[in-house]
Amino acid sequence: MFGLFFLLGMTVGMWSSGLPGLNDRLHLGPARLGTSLLLVSAGALGAMLLSGRLVDRWSSRRVSMISGPACGAMLIGPALAPSYGWLTVLAVVFGAGIGVVEVGINTHSVEVEQRYGRPIISAFHGTWSLGGAVGGGLTTIGLKAAVPGQALLVAAAIVIPFLYLPIRRLLLPPAPVVTTEGEKAGGVPIAWGMVVVLGIAAFAAHLSEGAAMDWAALHARWVLKIDPALAPLAFTIFSVAMTAIRLLGDPIRARLGAVRTIGLAGTLATTGYALVLGAALAPESLRVAFAWTGWGLTGVGLATVIPVLFSAVGSAGGEVGRAIAMVSAFGYTGLLAGPAILGFVAESSSLPVALLIPAGFAAVIAIAGVPSVRALTTPRAETAKVSTYQY
Repeated sequence: MFGLFFLLGMTVGMWSSGLPGLNDRLHLGPARLGTSLLLVSAGALGAMLLSGRLVDRWSSRRVSMISGPACGAMLIGPALAPSYGWLTVLAVVFGAGIGVVEVGINTHSVEVEQRYGRPIISAFHGTWSLGGAVGGGLTTIGLKAAVPGQALLVAAAIVIPFLYLPIRRLLLPPAPVVTTEGEKAGGVPIAWGMVVVLGIAAFAAHLSEGAAMDWAALHARWVLKIDPALAPLAFTIFSVAMTAIRLLGDPIRARLGAVRTIGLAGTLATTGYALVLGAALAPESLRVAFAWTGWGLTGVGLATVIPVLFSAVGSAGGEVGRAIAMVSAFGYTGLLAGPAILGFVAESSSLPVALLIPAGFAAVIAIAGVPSVRALTTPRAETAKVSTYQY
């Protein structure tokens, strides 16, 4: 399971780190490159909305093991795209591959946690981050060795699918079917109203995360007037804090429980944004400390949100593929729309005013997350159940 998340992260990391070379080869420029990235996101979002049914019908194991290698192989499309027109088409295809894999492996992670008996999803997401870092690192090493960026992407498209092969036999068989008298096999599906509330929490978390990823360094430079060489540390601190807590977050959730964890996550993220916004008003000698502490707390808070939400979906029982797909789509929409919205607001007003938006949504994490997670994770009255495995 860790391998699935690592390889998807590595695929995305190779793609992201190869963008400068792709830009140079096709002479894209900021506008056309931005459009290509938007099309990747659009493809992923569309595939997420459709892939939940595939997971529920074919099992997360099968979908993951088909879509994972296929997504890795799809890197060859953008790598060999002969023109911007072809790139726009192939970007959508690559994004769709990412979307299907995301739903497949996240659904499988929920099944693993349910059978494992204690929290583990957060560590999977931390492994995704490590995979992204490895993909970026390999690209850097290759470019330093004078290997063309196009060749690196082609090599990744050939090698990554084969790396999935040893993982197949380590995955779980399809989840057990739980039946109660008068119910259909597969359990009672989660109510769609509850899925929407979970989706709102995911949207809030990803919007706040996207804002930090794209605007932390710019806030440090434009608002706090920090030296250009030091300004990127704002994002680095946020990223390191998030990755560390994702790797360590499962014991925290096991100790505190899902409800307290997501409440604390929303509180810490909101406090972090408050410190970032307050840095501009602090004495000059304390501005950096306020901002760095704020971004660190934001990363710590946001790290556990999505794992807790996915775990709550699994606690509801029944087929969860479509529910995971919908929550993922809500979150991806926040990650996609958030930075752009902040850009428009910052242009018409100021960046501090724009950052009030993710600060407010950070509070929404607790407001929407706590009651929905509590409703799904509260122990229910025991009923007679019969469990069987479908192979």
